[in-house]
Amino acid sequence: MKKFLVTCLTVVMLMTIVAACGNNNNNGNKGSSASPQASNAASPSGDSGAKKKFAIIFKNTGNPYGEKEMEGYKKAVEELGYEAILKAPDQPTAEAQISMIEELISQKVDALAIVANDPDALQPALEKAMKAGIKVISLDSAVNAASRLVHINQADPERIGRTLIQGVVEMIGGSGEIAILSATSQATNQNLWIEWMKKELEDPKYANVKLVKVAYGDDLRDKSVSETEALLKSYPNLKGIIAPTTVGIAAAGKVLTDKGLKGKVQLTGLGLPSEMAEYIESGVCPWMYLWNPLDVGYLSGYVADALVNGTVTGKVGDKVTAGTLGEKEVIADGDGTQVMLGDPFKFDASNIAEWKAVY
Repeated sequence: MKKFLVTCLTVVMLMTIVAACGNNNNNGNKGSSASPQASNAASPSGDSGAKKKFAIIFKNTGNPYGEKEMEGYKKAVEELGYEAILKAPDQPTAEAQISMIEELISQKVDALAIVANDPDALQPALEKAMKAGIKVISLDSAVNAASRLVHINQADPERIGRTLIQGVVEMIGGSGEIAILSATSQATNQNLWIEWMKKELEDPKYANVKLVKVAYGDDLRDKSVSETEALLKSYPNLKGIIAPTTVGIAAAGKVLTDKGLKGKVQLTGLGLPSEMAEYIESGVCPWMYLWNPLDVGYLSGYVADALVNGTVTGKVGDKVTAGTLGEKEVIADGDGTQVMLGDPFKFDASNIAEWKAVY
C-alpha cells in the first residue's frame, strides 16, 4: 500500500512539473509573438502585415509635368514606408478618372491624391471613396471642397495670375493684343489663374492691352500646337501669349520658333525648365514661371500620410511636417482648406542652364 502511494505521488509530481514546463513554454511563445505584433503596430504596415497603399491619379499620360508630380508623390510615400500606386488615363477626362477611382476603392487603398480633370464631376466617386475610409486629397487642379479633405496648392493663385499679366505686358511694351493658351476648360487651377489675370487687366494702367482669346489645348501637345497656330491666324496683330500649362507653353514655343516669330509674338507662362530651356536661351520666351512639381507631389504624400495616421484632419490650423520641405500649415480655401507650397519662381536666361538639368 505504501509503495502504491509513493508511486501515485511520484506520478502527480511529474505531471505538475510537465504542466509547469508547458506553461513556461507557452509564455515564452507569447513573448516572442508579441514582439513582431508591436513592430507591426509601430510600422506603416497594417495588422495583416501588408503595406498601406497610397494612390495618385494625374490628368493624363504623356505629360512631363504630371510624371514629375507623381515621382515626387512616390518618393514621399516610399520614404514613409508605404506602397505607391501611380495612375493616369490616356485622355484628360473626368469619366476616365472616375473609372480609376472605382478601381482604387475596390483595391482598398488607404489614401488617394487626385489632379482633377473636372472639379465637380468626380464628386460622387470621391465621396464613395471617403465613405469607404479612404483619405482623399486633391493637388494641383482641385476638386470641390465636398470631394476632398484638403487641397495641395502650388502657389497663391492671385499671385500667379497677376504675375503672368505683369510679365507679358512688360514683354510687349505695355500695349497690344494678348491671348491665353490654357489646358482644359474645366481645369480649376487654370480657370482660377485666368480669373486673376482678368482682374489684373481691369487696372486702368492696362487700358492699351486687350485679351482677345482664351484657347484650350486640353494639355495635349498636338492640340496645343493647333490652337497656337489658330491664334496666330485669327489675330495677325497678336503680340503676346500666356500659356499657364507646361504642355501648352512648350507647344507654343515650338510654333513660334518654327514660324520665325521670335520677338514679334512674346511668350510666357508656366513651363518645365528642361522643356523650355531652348526657347528661353533663344529668346522666343524671355522668361517664364513655375514651382517644382516634384515638391508638389512630395508634399501631397506627406499630407496624405498625416491624414491616414490621424495627426491632422484637414482643418484650418493643422500643421504637417513634410519631410525635407519642413512644416506646412493648413489654411482656408473658400469652403474648404488647402496647404500652400510656395511662391512661383522666375526662370530666365540667367538661371535656366542651372535648372534645366533639375526637372
